[in-house]
Amino acid sequence: MSDAPSAPDAEPRGHLSIRTVAMPADTNHYGDIFGGWLMAQMDLAGGTRARQIAQCRVATVAVNGFTFHKPVSVGDELSCYTELVRSGRTSLSIQVQAWVRRHRDEAIEKVTEGIFVFVALDESGRPHPWHPDTRPA
Repeated sequence: MSDAPSAPDAEPRGHLSIRTVAMPADTNHYGDIFGGWLMAQMDLAGGTRARQIAQCRVATVAVNGFTFHKPVSVGDELSCYTELVRSGRTSLSIQVQAWVRRHRDEAIEKVTEGIFVFVALDESGRPHPWHPDTRPA
């Protein structure tokens, strides 16, 4: 976990793409929510948004600038917000912000963020142009 203060975002940006509750099965032996579980939820959110934008199958190819700001606790409601930040011929970069509503006091805080890079795939699983301007006629 980073001790650095959270970025100054006062509220989530982008589209609400996934919402779930952190459960006891998602914890490590210290009782904290696994970072891997949180990253998986963010990947699901980013992939859902990338598929909606590209209107085809997508696969994660990279994660950039991933930062854990604050821990997530059992019972916290996790919401992931997504925003397209870059598009290429076959790729989409989606910023994903993870926010929680704390189960103890209803406080809302950004806990994690990162940029997930997806590639558009054809039916055979090969990269192909996704953007309407780059798709073959």
